[in-house]
Amino acid sequence: MKENDCFLKGEGVWFRYRACGLIIEEGCVLFAGNDKDDYYYSVGGAVRVGETAQEAARREVLEETGVSYEPERLVFVHENLFEGRGTLAGYPICHEVALYFLMKPRGTRTLRPHGTTNGGERETMHWLPAERLREYRAFPAFLADYLPELPQGVTHIVTRNEQTGTRKRAHQK
Repeated sequence: MKENDCFLKGEGVWFRYRACGLIIEEGCVLFAGNDKDDYYYSVGGAVRVGETAQEAARREVLEETGVSYEPERLVFVHENLFEGRGTLAGYPICHEVALYFLMKPRGTRTLRPHGTTNGGERETMHWLPAERLREYRAFPAFLADYLPELPQGVTHIVTRNEQTGTRKRAHQK
């Protein structure tokens, strides 16, 4: 984590304010992965103090993919409460608030990825078929319920222990 990230950690607790880019090209959605974690995760990262979530989504997508995407609109507000595993092992209480921005498509899946996780693990990008997303261990899992057709408004979603399968939907505005 960078010093100016909106992020807190203490004894057994971890919190992050995160902005994500939802990138859909040619019927596939982009996810990240690394060698330490046994699942795929959304492209994005911590919002920095003084930065809007939209600015953070644009920056994080560029950092992770090597390609500039522009945010189109906010689609999801996700409150995620879970027990840390993999790169978050040692944190029994994790709480993340993430804003998901649909990024304007570029018409190509060509990327120039070069990122690493905050733990130093090399990140790789993966295009997963939107219609078959349930076949993958990909988080947030709620995306499989909403792809390939996204809601028109902003949807607020709360999940608890998503990695163990317990999901709860909140409301759509």
